[in-house]
Amino acid sequence: MKFGGTSVGTPQRMKDVVQLITDGEQNLVVLSAMSGTTNSLIEISDYLYKQNLEGALTCINKLQDKYLGHISELYSTDEYKELTTKVVGEIFDTIRSCAKTDFTSREERIIVAQGEMLSTNMVTNYLLEQGHNVQLLPALEFMRTNADKEPDLKYIKEHAEAILAANEGKELYITHGMHNNDPRFVENTTPVSHLHFVEAAELAYFGAKILHPTCIQPAQYANIPVRLLNTMDPTAAGTTISNITEHRKIKAVAAKDNIIAINITSTRMLLAYGFLRRVFEVFEKYKTSIDMICTSEVGVSMSIDDRTNLIPIMNELKKFGVVEVDDNMCIICVVGDLDWRNVGFESTAAQALKDIPVRMISYGGSNHNISFLISASDKQRALQSLSKHLFK
Repeated sequence: MKFGGTSVGTPQRMKDVVQLITDGEQNLVVLSAMSGTTNSLIEISDYLYKQNLEGALTCINKLQDKYLGHISELYSTDEYKELTTKVVGEIFDTIRSCAKTDFTSREERIIVAQGEMLSTNMVTNYLLEQGHNVQLLPALEFMRTNADKEPDLKYIKEHAEAILAANEGKELYITHGMHNNDPRFVENTTPVSHLHFVEAAELAYFGAKILHPTCIQPAQYANIPVRLLNTMDPTAAGTTISNITEHRKIKAVAAKDNIIAINITSTRMLLAYGFLRRVFEVFEKYKTSIDMICTSEVGVSMSIDDRTNLIPIMNELKKFGVVEVDDNMCIICVVGDLDWRNVGFESTAAQALKDIPVRMISYGGSNHNISFLISASDKQRALQSLSKHLFK
């Protein structure tokens, strides 16, 4: 079971979560940082990057005072108030140890990770105070990413099994996780009752950040359904994600911001083999992923969401042709059963955007997705129009 920052955002909500996870079943529970904490930790890091130690320490003290108030509200016994105050103090000592003039991304990662350390220790101690048989599993003992910064699933599986075997027989296992908000821009939306794993991955990649795409891969491969529920309304049906496709249905729309469109025009593309390979090698060299791509006989357009190496990428692409860049773009993704044999589905989506300039369209690469690249300034209008036309 996984709970985001809002679900554990106050001491009372932590108590509510405990009511949900102590259901008589053996549960492994992943908790995010309390809502607002990660933003505070990022602000602390920002002060340290700017070498403003006074600003950073002021924010650290303010955040620690906030947690001391949470401790007073959450626990009913002096024993667990004192125990958790000590643990929280040690975590904030770790944060303060990173407050130095030669601040780097390594120290930033350490600071930001402390948000989940705080929430998991607080909930674990509350469970212990309530008499539950619970074990806190430090995520760093079994979590690792590979060279591509993706989860190393083989390593995780082996080490997670080992740490669970060493702590077998517990009622509850608590560990750390990360949660992203899912902003909504259209009124009167309704929950999606069912999604295919691929549909969920498409939505997650293109803006609906409740689940990271790689988060659900193991469940998909093992054919284990995933349910999304509302902590504040636990009796609601929620959304089930599985390998079952609901045919001839459009499910949802998501948006991905901060997109850059790059267009390369060259008559050398005409009847030339190897051209696209050389173009893609530039993006591979700078470890920059491509979101969308469209080609013609003399041109190729693609979109990226990482501008870190935009200048050197453009300089190298200019060897192949004329390069143009459109900034401040947005990808609108329509997700559902979009098999090409479902006549009219793609035209219905396109018709909804008839009054909005569309820079690129991507269709056919997936049976579950049609994407439109538009100006960010047209995002709200596009989402509202799609909602009206697709879900009326």
